[in-house]
Amino acid sequence: MSYWVIGSGKFGSKAVGRLLKRRGQAHVTVVDSDKEALECVTTEVPVKKVCGDGVEFLTERLRGDGRPDWIVPAVPIHLAFQWVLANLSAMDRKRQVAPVPQEIESMVPNPIRGAQGQLYISFADFVCPDYCTEPYDRCTFTGKPRKGILYQLLEGISFDDFASVVVRSRQLAPGVGGYRPEDLEVSLQKVLDYRGPVLYSTACFCHGVMDALQSV
Repeated sequence: MSYWVIGSGKFGSKAVGRLLKRRGQAHVTVVDSDKEALECVTTEVPVKKVCGDGVEFLTERLRGDGRPDWIVPAVPIHLAFQWVLANLSAMDRKRQVAPVPQEIESMVPNPIRGAQGQLYISFADFVCPDYCTEPYDRCTFTGKPRKGILYQLLEGISFDDFASVVVRSRQLAPGVGGYRPEDLEVSLQKVLDYRGPVLYSTACFCHGVMDALQSV
């Protein structure tokens, strides 16, 4: 299996270590624009390190050979959304980033509004265990049955003429989530096919982030 970990800070370094622990023969590439941060990623098994912008790396490299089995976002941005924006710009398909409509807040659990109008969403109103194994039927922290599956909830949102596009993040190791290149490509095609406004989210069972696009 091959993995691209985008970001080499605290979460990226942790992801690399846990992926290699679970899959010792994995091929791991770590991408970060901070050379010093990259050098701090130390492992017993060699990993490839690329100094560069993570969104640009994905935009350029996913088109060619050598794509990974999984992409692990470990940067403080909505990576999938930024990748979609970069592709729309390259295709000259104009869309405008907009705040997520306020009405959506009442449809999702524990929403927190970001500085650019995005929503951070979670079924948890507590700090989750660092080593969560994300069991399907119950919460690791409380031991109680899940209140719902977040990516499914977001897929089912219906509001005005917005389409809801969701990239599902799957657990690859305890506390480490990622998605396949095909998932990104499918999400981009959905955005291209729909001419109206879009709610674009990345989510796992419990947590997610949502941005919005308006037609120009």
